Amino acid sequence: MAKKKKKVINNNKKSLGFLLRVLTLLSIVCSGAAIYELYLLDGVENTIRYIVIGIIALITMCIIIYTHNINNKIKHKKNNRSRKVFVTFVVFYTIICALIAGVINYVYGTLDNFNKKEILYTSDLIVMNSNKAKDIGDITDMKIGMLSDKNSPDGYKIPQLMIKENDLDKDNDIKSYDDYTSMIVDLYAGNVDALLITDNYVSLFNSIDTYKDIEDKTKVIISKSKKYKKTDTDNVSASGKSVTEPFTLLLMGIDSPAEVLEKNAVANGDTLIVVTFNPKTLNATMLSIPRDTYVPISGWNGDRNKITHAAAYGNDCMIKTIQNFLDIDIDYYAKVNFKGLVKLVDAVGGVEIDVQQRLCTDNSDRRGQICIEPGYQTLDGEHALVYARNRKQLANGDFGRGIHQQEIIMALMDKIKEIDDVSTFTKIINTVSNNMDTNLSTKQMLSFYGLAKNIMNTSMSSKNADIINIQRLYIAGSGQMIYDSRMKMNLYNYVPNTQSVEDVIEAMHQNLETEDHEEITSFSFSINEPYEKVVIGEGPYNTGYEKVTSQAPVQKTSATVPDFTGDTKSQAQSYANSHGISVTFVGSGNIVIRQSHSAGTSLDDVKGSITLTLGSNNTNNTTTTQTQTDTVPTPTPTPPTTAPETEKTDENTP
Repeated sequence: MAKKKKKVINNNKKSLGFLLRVLTLLSIVCSGAAIYELYLLDGVENTIRYIVIGIIALITMCIIIYTHNINNKIKHKKNNRSRKVFVTFVVFYTIICALIAGVINYVYGTLDNFNKKEILYTSDLIVMNSNKAKDIGDITDMKIGMLSDKNSPDGYKIPQLMIKENDLDKDNDIKSYDDYTSMIVDLYAGNVDALLITDNYVSLFNSIDTYKDIEDKTKVIISKSKKYKKTDTDNVSASGKSVTEPFTLLLMGIDSPAEVLEKNAVANGDTLIVVTFNPKTLNATMLSIPRDTYVPISGWNGDRNKITHAAAYGNDCMIKTIQNFLDIDIDYYAKVNFKGLVKLVDAVGGVEIDVQQRLCTDNSDRRGQICIEPGYQTLDGEHALVYARNRKQLANGDFGRGIHQQEIIMALMDKIKEIDDVSTFTKIINTVSNNMDTNLSTKQMLSFYGLAKNIMNTSMSSKNADIINIQRLYIAGSGQMIYDSRMKMNLYNYVPNTQSVEDVIEAMHQNLETEDHEEITSFSFSINEPYEKVVIGEGPYNTGYEKVTSQAPVQKTSATVPDFTGDTKSQAQSYANSHGISVTFVGSGNIVIRQSHSAGTSLDDVKGSITLTLGSNNTNNTTTTQTQTDTVPTPTPTPPTTAPETEKTDENTP
C-alpha cells in the first residue's frame, strides 16, 4: 500500500513539473509576443514603452529561473504552497502578456490596412451595343484599341493577358492609344470595333453629355481582374520627412459603391483637397481644387485639360499634375471613399454644421432621396454626405461643394478630439481602415502620435480655442469653353487666374517654411463690423479680357484659337498679328473658309502656325475640324451655377 501511495505521489510530482514547464513556455511565448508588439510602436510613449519592455523581460527571466529551481526541489513537500502561488502568478502573467500582444496587434494591423498593399484592377473588352458580337468567339477580324502605357495595370498589363489568353492578336488588329479619351471617341466613330479598357470607363465618361448613356450604348464581352502590389503600380511613395517638419497632404475623394476601398476606384478625381500643415506653429492651409480646373496634365506632353481627367491614369499622374500646378511636393496622399464618410460621422455621433439652404441628393447606396433643411444642426452620416456631395443646387457650384467638404473635415476634427472611450476609437479606426488608402507606412502613421498628443493636451487646456489655425485658400478664375482635341469637342473648363494661383502658392510655401514671410503682429478692426477671415486667392483680381474672335471675348488667362471662318484675308492677318498668332494662308480667294485648328483650341496646344484655307464668298463656309459644339460663349468672371450643356451636371458626382 505504501509503495502504491509513493508511486501516486511521484506521478503527481511529475505532472506538476510538466505543468510548470508548459506554463513557463507559454509565458515565454506570450511575453515575447508582447515585447515584439511593443517594439513595433516606435515613437509612441518611448520611455514608458521601454520601461514596460524591461519589466516584461525581467519577470520572464525570473519565471524561467524560478521554474528551474522549483522543479529541482519539487520532492520537498514544504514547497507545495509556493508552487500553487507561482502557478497562479504565471497563469495571470501569461494572460496579461497575451492581452497586450493581442490589442497592439489589432491596432497595428488596422493601421497597417490604411495602406493597401494590393489593389484589385479590372479590365473589360467592350464593343458598341449595335455590334453583333455576343461572346469572345465573335471577336474576329476587328480593330481593337488599347492603352500604350506599359505601366498601366488595367489599361495595358491586364489587356495583354486577355490578348494572350484569347489569342486576340491572331485574327484582330491591335491599335495602341495614348489616352482613354481618344479610344472612346474612335469606338463611337467606328474607327475601332472594340476596346480593351479599364472597368471604370463608365464613371470616366458619363459626366460628358455625349457619353452620358455610355453604359447603355456599350456592352462588355469579357472581363478580367487581377491584384497587383501597389509598389508595382504606384511610384508615389511617402516622403521621409519627420513629423516635426512641415508637410503636405493630398486628399482624394472617391465615390465608390463598395463598402471596402480595395478595388481600384478613380471616380474621376472630383474631390481634391491639398493641405499643408506646420507642426511647429499648428498652422494649416486647405485648398479645394475645382474638378474642371484647366492645367497641364502630367504625361500628356504639357497638354492642358481638366484636372479631374488625370485621375484616370493613376495616383502618379494626379499627384505629379498637382505638384507641377502648385509648385509644391506632395509628401503624403489619402484616397478616401465617400461611403465611409457616412459611417465615420455616425461613429463620432454626428457633426455640427450651419446649413444655409435646402439640399437634396440620393443616399450613399444611390437609392432614394435625402434632403437637409436650413439651420444649425447635428448631421448624421447620410445627411453629412448630402452636404459634402451636392454641387448642382449651390450658387457657386463646385466651389461651394469644396467649402462644404472642408467644413465637414473641420467638424469631424472637433468631434474626434473629444473622444474619450475605447469603443468609439475602435469604430473610427475600423471605418477609416476600410475606406481609405494612403502611401503612409504604419511607422509613419505612428509618428503622428506625439503630434496628436500635443494637440489633444493643448485642446484640453483650451477647450474653446481653435488649436489648429486653418487658413482656407481659393483659386479664382473664370469658366470657359475650350476645344478638347482628344474628345474632339468644346468642353467647359475653369481657367485659373494666374495671380490667384501665385498667391495660393506663396501662402503654401510660407506655411511650409520654404519661403520667408513677415509675421503680422497687429491688426485693426471695428467692433461694429463682424470680423471676416481673409481667404487667400479669392481676390478681387483684374481678370482682363482680350478678343480672340471677331465677335466673342475670351479671358486672357487662356487664349484660344479664334473662329477665322468668314473673315477676309486682311482681317484674319490683322487680327493674328495683333494677338501674336502665327497663320499661313493656302488656296485662292479672299475669304477664310477652313482652318487647321478648331475654334476654341488653346493656343498653348498649337504647334507651329494655323493654316487658313481661302475661298470665294460662294464656298461653303465651314471648317472640317469643328463639331456642332464648337461655339465659344462669353465667359463669366465667376463660376457658373451650372456647367454648359455639353457636360452632364450631376450633383451625385463627388
